[in-house]
Amino acid sequence: MVDITAAELAAAEKIFGDRLDLAKRYVEHLATSGTERGLIGPREIPRLWSRHVLNCAVIESEIPEGSRVADVGSGAGLPGLCLAIARPDLDLTLIEPLERRVIWLQEVVDDLGLDNVTVMRTRAELAVGHVEADVVTARAVSALSNLAGLTIPLLAGKGEVVAIKGRSAAEEIEKAAKTIRKLGGVETTVLTVGEHLLAEPTTVVRIVVNKSQKKA
Repeated sequence: MVDITAAELAAAEKIFGDRLDLAKRYVEHLATSGTERGLIGPREIPRLWSRHVLNCAVIESEIPEGSRVADVGSGAGLPGLCLAIARPDLDLTLIEPLERRVIWLQEVVDDLGLDNVTVMRTRAELAVGHVEADVVTARAVSALSNLAGLTIPLLAGKGEVVAIKGRSAAEEIEKAAKTIRKLGGVETTVLTVGEHLLAEPTTVVRIVVNKSQKKA
């Protein structure tokens, strides 16, 4: 079983509530088959809770109730599966092009009984028109200048992108500003999420999209 510190457990209880056991089972999948199949590096096992699962799950506070969420480049289900566990009210579509990752994701979804998740093997740009999303999430997929083009079109003109980013978030926004405006982004902000729960809070870039209000 993957060790969890008292502080991590307190944060996990706050985020996952009565679904904490599901989150623990997900972490075990990451530490075992996820590592064996190359979705997670073996060195990451000791920090699966802090660096990966809690870092992702905490963004649930930024997603409106009942949202349809598309997770681009879902990989090991970060943040898609974390959100599905924390928020059963959300309807998640995990978009992942690599077959071995898709097989693993489906196995985990089936084992955890997550009936609010659909796993889709495709590239983000090919999913446009096939996925209806109010919110698009992503983590460690690409620089924002490229990520904007992969995520915003999935919103069909209106919604939000919630992307987990690092310390260079503000710099990435500056470089991507023109692309974001062109795609219908009307407001882009950097948020710090989970300050009261995590030792290292999560940095998020939120892009509000509304093509009917597109700026020149």
